[in-house]
Amino acid sequence: MQTVDVLVVGAGLAGLRTARLLARRELNVMVVDRRKSLSTGIRTTGIFVRRTLDDFDLPDHLLGPGVRDVLLYPPSRRAPIRLTSDRDEYRVADMAAVYEHAHRAAESAGARVFLGVRYVDASRGFVRFAGAEPVTARFIIGADGARSRVARDLGLDVNRRFLVGAEIIHPVASGTTIPAFHCVLDPRVAPGYLGWVIDDGRHAHVGVAGYPDAMRTGIRHLLEAFAADAPGRAAPAGPVERRGGPIPVGGVLRRLACPAGLLVGDAAGAVSPLTAGGLDPCLRMSEMAAAVAAGYLRTGDPRVLSRYDGDALRARFRGRLLLRRVFAGIRSAAAAEAAVTVLRGRAGRALAARILFGDGSFPDVNSRLADPVIDHPCR
Repeated sequence: MQTVDVLVVGAGLAGLRTARLLARRELNVMVVDRRKSLSTGIRTTGIFVRRTLDDFDLPDHLLGPGVRDVLLYPPSRRAPIRLTSDRDEYRVADMAAVYEHAHRAAESAGARVFLGVRYVDASRGFVRFAGAEPVTARFIIGADGARSRVARDLGLDVNRRFLVGAEIIHPVASGTTIPAFHCVLDPRVAPGYLGWVIDDGRHAHVGVAGYPDAMRTGIRHLLEAFAADAPGRAAPAGPVERRGGPIPVGGVLRRLACPAGLLVGDAAGAVSPLTAGGLDPCLRMSEMAAAVAAGYLRTGDPRVLSRYDGDALRARFRGRLLLRRVFAGIRSAAAAEAAVTVLRGRAGRALAARILFGDGSFPDVNSRLADPVIDHPCR
């Protein structure tokens, strides 16, 4: 039976980035994912915000054109609030290509990635799979999504507050649209969140998300109803793809690590509770997770794990959690119309711009707090 230093369960962006950073520290890293191809089972829209684009080296050819305009609509769809930035605020990625790029980068760093291998369970470092022989792992990293099995097996916290989202994606005819992000605040189709159309001039993403207990007719029906007359949607110019899945919005979990392993990405609740964006948080927390794991494996000192502290992160965005509760409370069309009316004023527009264009959707994560020699490989 083979033994690995680190087993990463889940080959999404968080898992692959964490694996790459650990392999660069000369650790023996293995990654498994139940999917046979990383181009299937994609659940994210793939919207990268300016803050992420500024701080991380993402391949430009995998990103669509920049989007600077956001239009915020009330349920009536009349007189949207237009916010325009003087910089590119959003770029939508080809996520299948982004995952494949991250896959190659992890393997180039020395990690071994096995697809079509389903994690079954783990106990005291002994890990069983469906589709592969068991392994012994010194440390296990759960990057296996919002409903993480690894979290349960390690006795760590699990996500309990979710939105559920679904969207359709299709190409649009070149030169027929102006890049824009259309957001519709309408609890009849997206209770507790938004309906959206983001069109970068190449592809359109049309989606809804909300609290599942308030979606009486089901999310598929709501998506179809919204897409039928969604503002800013261009006609499909090619095949239509569908995506969907749960979105944790309870904030970063409190207990994220133990001597047997830790959590990253959606498994850790690393999603902005306000905007429900998860790509920026997963990249930031992956850096700290890799530093913590490497430091712990190098020293055996459990105090290193205490630096991967969910409580400390939660304390830095109490305001976002409060706004999430306010947002969740908008459950009628009249309340949504009133909320958009408030945002039309100077203070309201400033608040909306801060949320949509600001740099504070997710708190900074300083990996150097976890590993003072982060720039050097662990030997």
